[in-house]
Amino acid sequence: MYGGVVKIPTAAADPESLAELIARRHRESGDSAYLEDARSDRTWTYEQAAATSQAWAILLDALQVPVGGFIALDVGDPLSFAAAYLGVIANGRCCIPVNPEAAWSDVMAVSALVGNVSVIVSDRDEPGDPAGAAIVTVAVGGSPHLAAASSTGRDAGGCQVSDHNGSALLFTSGSTGTPKGVELPSTQLLFVARQIAAHNALASGDRGYNPLPLFHVNAEVVGLLSTLVAGSTLVLDRRFHRTGFWELLRERNITWLNAVPAMLAVLARGGVMDLPASLRFVRSASAPLPEAVRGALDGVDLVISYGMTEGASQITATPLGVQLRDGSVGLPVGSEVQARSEDGKALAPDQVGHLWVRGPGVVTRYFADRAADRFDDDGWLSTGDLGRIDADGWVYLVGRTDDVINRGGEKVYPAEVEEVLLGDARVREAVVVAEPDAILGHVPVALVILVDAATDAGMTVVEDLVARCESGLPRFKRPVEIRIVDDVPRAPTGKVQRGRLRSELAGQVGK
Repeated sequence: MYGGVVKIPTAAADPESLAELIARRHRESGDSAYLEDARSDRTWTYEQAAATSQAWAILLDALQVPVGGFIALDVGDPLSFAAAYLGVIANGRCCIPVNPEAAWSDVMAVSALVGNVSVIVSDRDEPGDPAGAAIVTVAVGGSPHLAAASSTGRDAGGCQVSDHNGSALLFTSGSTGTPKGVELPSTQLLFVARQIAAHNALASGDRGYNPLPLFHVNAEVVGLLSTLVAGSTLVLDRRFHRTGFWELLRERNITWLNAVPAMLAVLARGGVMDLPASLRFVRSASAPLPEAVRGALDGVDLVISYGMTEGASQITATPLGVQLRDGSVGLPVGSEVQARSEDGKALAPDQVGHLWVRGPGVVTRYFADRAADRFDDDGWLSTGDLGRIDADGWVYLVGRTDDVINRGGEKVYPAEVEEVLLGDARVREAVVVAEPDAILGHVPVALVILVDAATDAGMTVVEDLVARCESGLPRFKRPVEIRIVDDVPRAPTGKVQRGRLRSELAGQVGK
């Protein structure tokens, strides 16, 4: 929308398919490590990736799964997940990643929501009732094995993708109502992966570390696919472990870290971090980082990004080697971002409005044509986020549409209040949510997590934060209460579940 002052490398469009990319990596980097397991000496080479992709082709054809047919992926082991994910999509089928820690009934619920799931891939010791689908297990090396099958040749339906490009079908967190299915063709996944690889200057010598859940789009695209595009190596961990974190990265010679703010906030508890000499940059997804966390990461480049499932993980990001702007999630990368008023008109720089996005990495429809009203005729998608764009094109988030607090007719954006609270070095995280009020409708309440709860607990911190709000915020934006808490409800990625918090606060008031 606006003329930026920072030039960002942008990857050119590339018609190469995922299958062709895997084959090229095999030719060019055959015995080089593509993936490594953080908790063992297991390594998966580019040669193994190509061989496993062929194994999946043989099995899926034998099961008569049509091109575009639905395959649910219920796999916890990181290397096995990666093998199945790539094998299914590279062979033109539709992969549906599910949370491997969820109950089997949840896996069945996803299958029912989609309908016509013909194959379920699982690494559970005893998978449950296949509900008419074939059950495929995966070995540590990624090779598929048929465990149980119903009738072959089942009409599996399929994702609405063109030609033989496979796809991923993921479901949003569904803050309101039933989760929405997001279809991501491999062409879109690879487009965004190429943007990320170019933006982060990834090269064959890079070694990334990803402890984020692989059933989410971030780890799939930022982790698996951008590494594949660059021909580099990615170390996969099943989950984040604070103990021995930096020692592990040092031993593995990690050059970049894929993280989220909650993870970095935990690592920042001890102050300035002892970063490995090999570490080139840290990437943080979904929200700006508090000043205390950025200070603890002194000495390494930070890439702060903003994205969504509908954008295949990334919409904006801060450039490497550039001074960060307080509260910003960077510039658009391979996409367009626009701030609009309530009536849909484009806003001038620095005016807060509804953020809309479009581009080759952004979907133009939802699965089964749900929520069609979120798209306009020009291909723009309403993100559900509120924010502003400065004169140089940098994007700033102020909250979700559902998170805005209407206090007696005055709008309070949580991010503005949280930024003031995070100005205190003792605050690791601040979350501002609405609490029902009999007179004003709703009022803001602040939940604060301290850097060192044992040392800083007590009324002194709260009193200081109240004073900070009084000096930095208009009266209607000030929290009616500031509570020190140990933690807040989170999704598997570490993202704060604000809807759940609002419900809990409403329930407390109703008692």
